Amino acid sequence: MTVHFSARPQAPSDVRHRGRGGPVTGVAQELHARLFGLPVDDAPLPTALDALLQATHTATSPEQRTAVLHQLADQLRNATEIIQRHQDQAHWDRLPDDITEQLRHAHDQAQQLTETLDRLAPAFSNPPTTSVTPAPPPQHTAGRNTGPPATAPTPPARRR
Repeated sequence: MTVHFSARPQAPSDVRHRGRGGPVTGVAQELHARLFGLPVDDAPLPTALDALLQATHTATSPEQRTAVLHQLADQLRNATEIIQRHQDQAHWDRLPDDITEQLRHAHDQAQQLTETLDRLAPAFSNPPTTSVTPAPPPQHTAGRNTGPPATAPTPPARRR
C-alpha cells in the first residue's frame, strides 16, 4: 500500500520560504510507524511556541500531551525570567512606577501559570479511571417556596 500526503497552502508565504515538517508530516510518520509496527519516533519537542503549537496537533498519546505541557511550562519559565529582567531594567532606568508594577504583575501571573501547568500536566499521562460526576449547580432559594412545586393532575386524553 502506498499513501501519499500533501498539503495545499492556505495563504501565500510572507517571507517566501517553504516550510517542511508540519502537522501533516507528523501524522504521516505516525501512520507509517503504526502500519508497519515500527516504534514511533520520540523526537524532542520544539522550543519555539509556534512549533510547539503544531506539535499539539500531532500529539496523540497521553505521554506526548504531557510532554507538550511540560515544554510549555519550561517556555513560560523562560518568559518569566525575561519579564523579571525587564522589570529590573525598568527600575534601573527609572521608568514610571506603574510600568514596573505591571511587569511585576505579569511576572507573577506567568509564574503562577507555570506552576499550574507543572501541577496539571501529569493528569494527561494518568487519566482518572472513574468518572467524576459534577456537583449539582447551587439553587437560589431566596424569596421562593422551597417545597415541591404544586402541579394539577393531568386528565387522560379523550378519543374523538
